[in-house]
Amino acid sequence: MSETTLGGIAGRMPRFIRRADPAVLTAFACIVLLLFFGSLYSRSFLSPEYLLQQLKVASFLGVIATGMMLVILLGQIDLSVPWAVAAGAMMACAAAAYGPVGVALAIPFGIICGMLIGVVNGIGVAYLRIPSMIITLATNAVAQGLMVVYTGGFSPQDSATGAMRYLATGFAIPGVPNAVIIWALIGAAMVFVLTRTGFGRTVYGIGNRERAAYLSGIDTRRVVMIAFAVSGGLSAFGGVLLAGYASKAAQSMGDAYLLPSIAAVVLGGTSILGGRGSYLGTVAGVILITLLQSILSVMQMPEAGRQIIYGVVIVAMLLLYGRAPASR
Repeated sequence: MSETTLGGIAGRMPRFIRRADPAVLTAFACIVLLLFFGSLYSRSFLSPEYLLQQLKVASFLGVIATGMMLVILLGQIDLSVPWAVAAGAMMACAAAAYGPVGVALAIPFGIICGMLIGVVNGIGVAYLRIPSMIITLATNAVAQGLMVVYTGGFSPQDSATGAMRYLATGFAIPGVPNAVIIWALIGAAMVFVLTRTGFGRTVYGIGNRERAAYLSGIDTRRVVMIAFAVSGGLSAFGGVLLAGYASKAAQSMGDAYLLPSIAAVVLGGTSILGGRGSYLGTVAGVILITLLQSILSVMQMPEAGRQIIYGVVIVAMLLLYGRAPASR
């Protein structure tokens, strides 16, 4: 086939396909392949009920990955996700034990606890210039210690509030889980922030070259701190939803969301070096990871094997999309 013919075919393709990120298209193609192979393994894999259930499960990861994407766009990383998730869930459930006022404030209290973890991360990275990998790992350990002290080392006994259970498992719109609606609203807000506001443009600018953004008059430290606070808050909100889904919090409930949240972001084409990525890619990555988890669960793959797969995915995507030199 001649180059002229190929050019004509490309010219007749829809504009959004010609402009789409190859990584995003690859992620959606992988989703189609997973659905196909899953349907070969189990006939119920393509049933509307099963797919809707998977979308609801994906919503919890999607909320957490939204905050992770914001941090990765800056060229940073947030390793405090596990205990930001657990702290948000445990503190929200704990607040519910303090009467009607505690019940009413349970969800925002849990989110605020996560935001405080994020603010500590942001201060350490932006103002103290501590590498994000170090400071977030440290705050994760501190949050873990505080939660263990609070519970005395035992499993949390407080239950989720009715509002938490409704947000995670209810149906405000018939047939559409509330968790999916929440993820959609958070996603729409993130798309608006990243594409229509000065803050979003600044995030991409810092990710591409922080020093240039600073010399242009941007308060880069404030942007970095806000991004980490948002990441902490969304991780805690994800924990609140998970507690509502399970009706109570658990100390290790966030451990399973660190690598998948990073993998979902980089699978969608967001450069782990920062400065490049779209939220549509993160959505594709979240759905892909959720379907992969479902297939591995059906195949009874042990947790160690799943962690190996997530690690290989991150390394592979870094080699594919993160080799461009970064100057900061």
